[in-house]
Amino acid sequence: MQILEGEKVTKYFGGLAAVSNVDFYVGQGEVVGLIGPNGAGKTTLFNLISASLVPKPGVIKFKGKNITGKKPHKICRMGIARTFQTVKIFTNMPVLQNVLAGSFFGTSPGMSSADAAREASESLEFVGLSDMAALPARDLTLANQKRLEVARAMATRPELLLLDELMAGLNATEITEGMELVKKIRDKGITIVMIEHVMKAIMNVCDRIIVLHHGEKIAEGTPQEIATSKKVIEVYLGE
Repeated sequence: MQILEGEKVTKYFGGLAAVSNVDFYVGQGEVVGLIGPNGAGKTTLFNLISASLVPKPGVIKFKGKNITGKKPHKICRMGIARTFQTVKIFTNMPVLQNVLAGSFFGTSPGMSSADAAREASESLEFVGLSDMAALPARDLTLANQKRLEVARAMATRPELLLLDELMAGLNATEITEGMELVKKIRDKGITIVMIEHVMKAIMNVCDRIIVLHHGEKIAEGTPQEIATSKKVIEVYLGE
């Protein structure tokens, strides 16, 4: 079953096509990588899926329903959550309060404070931040701030999670831990689309990879197919 589909998805900024005529699909339970050079349109595509931008023209469907033009909060409550290329957390709030925001806001609005607190604690435990629940979010390392953002997204109880450069700026050990976290999320039955420049992560955790260049989809396939694609090597991977 295809949980997410895009048809002829296009977004112009002035006269520049940030995303141009892109068709894509994501199967239920898949981990799909989205790669390409800086400025290729990857984050713009995430913004279109999560509805902070609206495609013109183009159609995006989630679980078979047209979600084009819906408000971002409604997209979240339908079951799509995301993280951001530049971490967006509430820096002056404690770690637990950051995740509680996701619990209260997510796909089961109206839950009790006790249930929300339990879900938030479970999300922190899942990402390995239980011991830091009372710390101000600003005191976390970059790697842990990224985990906090994942925990907040997970607390909304998504069926589809969009991860925007989870590994960026991390050291080798943190990247390995990040890859394990992605696999844990997948094992919970959550479908994942991930933008990533760390090829070790993309090649090891993704079932399929989509490549963008100048806003257009130039390739799609398994990690092995993408790694050996002459076109992808030429525009992105290098020799």
